[in-house]
Amino acid sequence: MTEDSSRAALLQEARSHLRSVDPVLARLIAARPDFDPRAWMAQLPPMDLYGALLFQIAGQQLSVAATRRILGRVEDMFGGHLPSAAELLAVDPGRVREAGFSWRKVGTLRDLAERLTDGRLDADVLSSLSDDELLTELTAIPGIGPWTVQGALLIALQREDVVLPGDLALRKAIQVVYQLGHLPSQQEVLAIAEKWRPYRSLATSYLFSAALERVEEAPGAPAASG
Repeated sequence: MTEDSSRAALLQEARSHLRSVDPVLARLIAARPDFDPRAWMAQLPPMDLYGALLFQIAGQQLSVAATRRILGRVEDMFGGHLPSAAELLAVDPGRVREAGFSWRKVGTLRDLAERLTDGRLDADVLSSLSDDELLTELTAIPGIGPWTVQGALLIALQREDVVLPGDLALRKAIQVVYQLGHLPSQQEVLAIAEKWRPYRSLATSYLFSAALERVEEAPGAPAASG
């Protein structure tokens, strides 16, 4: 079996599981027969582990559109790409602040970048860790919580069983798709997602896709960065 056919078989298995355990998600899957679970990520700039963490820190408590605007400014600052840890440290913190980050977030990004450049952390070693081990390493940094790390697991490392209960776009997508009368709390998101195991990443991708479609359809919505 080739790598592509093996991946297709795993994707089919994951879709079948999600359809069987969640009728609401089953309707979302049925409406997207040709869905590519990583297509929504193609609308984002290319990201390594540091870039994915920068993206997640930028988007803490912000909408998809607001996060895109910040990423666009950051890319403009660094010649059309997201910065490496060393590149971010070479720029005056005030310029990063002007891109739309709070001072707290600037401090978090610089703290992480310093650890990655001075040898306290190694990106290759981090990428080889289990989900729980990576969470332990990165949440030791002030300003990086578990949901920020989960986003990096999903985007940069393509882990299979990730959900982002703290992500505002995902919570809004769940509110709409599940026809809730309120924005779900993080605990409600986790409760809904529990039945999706061990394929929470695929379910999350379907919901992110639905969220991005609504952003694209909104009048005056900004174009995807990158």
